[in-house]
Amino acid sequence: LEGWAAAGKGALVKQIVGYMDPRGFVVHPIWPATAQERQYPFMWRFWQRLPRAGQIGFFYHSWYTHVLEERLFKRASEPEIPIRLGQINAFERQMVDDGVAIAKFWIHLSKKELKKRLKKTAADSLKAWRVRSEDWQQAKNYKQYTAFAEEMLIHTNTEFAPWTLVEGNSQRWARVKVLTEMVSTLSKALDELHIQATPLTNPFQEQLKSREPDFLAEVDLTQSLSPKQYKKSLRQQQALLNKLQLEIYKHQIPVLVIFEGWDAAGKGGAIKRLTDNLDPRSYVVSAFAAPTESEKAYHYLWRFWKQLPEAGNIGIFDRSWYGRVLVERVEKFATESEWQRAYQEINEFEGQLTSAGYVLVKFWLHISQEEQLRRFTERQNDPFKQYKLTAEDWRNREKWEVYEVAVNQMIELTSTATAPWTLIAGDNKHYARVKVIQAVTEAINAQLKYR
Repeated sequence: LEGWAAAGKGALVKQIVGYMDPRGFVVHPIWPATAQERQYPFMWRFWQRLPRAGQIGFFYHSWYTHVLEERLFKRASEPEIPIRLGQINAFERQMVDDGVAIAKFWIHLSKKELKKRLKKTAADSLKAWRVRSEDWQQAKNYKQYTAFAEEMLIHTNTEFAPWTLVEGNSQRWARVKVLTEMVSTLSKALDELHIQATPLTNPFQEQLKSREPDFLAEVDLTQSLSPKQYKKSLRQQQALLNKLQLEIYKHQIPVLVIFEGWDAAGKGGAIKRLTDNLDPRSYVVSAFAAPTESEKAYHYLWRFWKQLPEAGNIGIFDRSWYGRVLVERVEKFATESEWQRAYQEINEFEGQLTSAGYVLVKFWLHISQEEQLRRFTERQNDPFKQYKLTAEDWRNREKWEVYEVAVNQMIELTSTATAPWTLIAGDNKHYARVKVIQAVTEAINAQLKYR
């Protein structure tokens, strides 16, 4: 629910939820971003408040109020506004594609009615606290705020998430119109709901598509470091990264490093060496397995938004959102339309991170099939490493060629100018560990040039 201050949004929400089971909805009053929320990308705080599947979320103010007030009070530059509106459109499209029904209302008041209601509320000793200084500014800058709102409505009135304009001078009329449109939106969503039976196909028989370009074939797996070279280079790179950790905290730069790669490619060892010389108060390692049942009740990107590092900190993801176009694609946990649209969703997500100042480093640790087999066998024969080897690892190995196609397409479609992939030759663990730290330090240094 959006619109002018004192437009009756609170009363509308109260009346609507009065007809509902309180276990089936959640109300989010959105106020100006806190100091902590400003440490993250613009849309972060709204992803934290998404309703789960089967639940209705009411946003009393939303991402739209945020943009309007940022613009009115010049907390955001003019070039930032169309970028944020584009991010909003992408977010809403992602939600609708994931099965979310969105109803957006702009409740409009005349300038005379706005002033009348603000004065009435401010004169009530029990309600005066509701009138913010920002609300008075709306009345003072009514013409400018109207122009900003009209521009916003035009740019975000999409086919998948259209606006409903509500004449708010009459509160009774506004309530009827909002309720009527809500019923219509939910009815339409239920009519479109359909259950798809799982196709009776063998997941091992995915048709192999062209592997051109074959990025993995271009990785030189013979690259290596001797033990002596390794110790010297590792010590130098870790010392440099330790200094850079202080710099990113000083300049409040968020850093996110994600690791993808073959089973037994050495992700754990690389992460260990990456963090060995870092201050543990300023980095967090997050390991992502298959989503839990509760996580499946949200958009697949939701659990990653929740774990983003705040400004000045380093986040390290062992596996990431790329599972959508890898394991979920190969094992058919995601439908073809779901994983195909994920490339665009991922690029949009990463674009929001980098535009918010994040240093984003993406690694694919590549090893040969022969080296993987050697490591599997070593784990199998070592009592202290057997826990690392699972039946799933062997099953994934049988589908190497299918995964190879998925990886090459992932690299081709999601390696962008601001979020490129770094392919690491991993047959020699010493070489891989040093190259990982070196790539992270280079990415941080590149960002520091602009500070």
